Amino acid sequence: MRKNSPDYLNLFGERIAAGECRTIYLEIAKLHTTTKLSIPIIVERSFDPGPVVLITAGIHGDEINGIEIVRQVVHKKINKPSKGTVICIPIVNVFGFVNRSRAFPDGRDLNRVFPGSKHGSLAGRFAHQIVAEVLPIVNYCLDFHTGGAQRFNAPQIRLDFQNEKLMGLAKIFQASFTVNSKNIPKTFRSTCDKFGIAMLLFEGGKTDDINNFICKEGVEGIKRVLQHLDMLSTKIKVAKPAAGTIFVENSSWIRAKHSGLLHNQTDVGKQVRKGEVLASITDPYGKVNHLVKSTHNGYIINTNHSPIVYQGDAIYHLATEF
Repeated sequence: MRKNSPDYLNLFGERIAAGECRTIYLEIAKLHTTTKLSIPIIVERSFDPGPVVLITAGIHGDEINGIEIVRQVVHKKINKPSKGTVICIPIVNVFGFVNRSRAFPDGRDLNRVFPGSKHGSLAGRFAHQIVAEVLPIVNYCLDFHTGGAQRFNAPQIRLDFQNEKLMGLAKIFQASFTVNSKNIPKTFRSTCDKFGIAMLLFEGGKTDDINNFICKEGVEGIKRVLQHLDMLSTKIKVAKPAAGTIFVENSSWIRAKHSGLLHNQTDVGKQVRKGEVLASITDPYGKVNHLVKSTHNGYIINTNHSPIVYQGDAIYHLATEF
């Protein structure tokens, strides 16, 4: 971890004093029109020393729900800590956000190039900047994602169940579900783990969409974690979750046995029984109607919102409780 005085923090060549609020505009590249493109990094420091918490979203530029969660945190001043430092990066992949695309302009998935390289691809160079400048000063990270390709995720934290510290933190966050998920090489989560950073990855909603229920779960989870770390202002109210998080050890996909129009009859997050009808697949002409049934007891943690599916397409992610 980079050495910092208790009185100031070094970030991208700037010294941020205790008690100071600063927005750093990190220029990451220029467009082909020579227009500069920068990413706002919002830093809020308390006068009192404490942990450094990083809150990020938009690693995939079309995952708007996470961006909205971090925006609300900043707008409601939840990121103003009573001690320590909160760093918010609402849009990590600003290239993708501008283009409403998952990827960087070089076609790479930013979340598969960490820790990056100073002389690598455009995505790799940017990942390197984040790893070199931000991660050495961070103790905790909350990273927000959504489902992709019209697949709507129930609000869930993903982590390795073997990590006891993260399991404890997930119980504090209290998302609807906590899903066992091993680290994937070259992801932001894997890199944070190598730096010894306690990182929770939140998934909720789908791409190109803002869902109020998902956003509320994300914001309330952030508040609970900051409160646990004694960093949340006493002026901020924290809602009690309606129920505890459901730990999911195993899950499997229910796939379409036929191609056609998908008529979803099941809400995400619902507990279902084996043989229960979840959806139907029809042809466009009113002659065929195939039922989609649950293969076992469990919870629906992801649903396919596409109106058209092909044989073999994933329709529901069905999870069993830990």
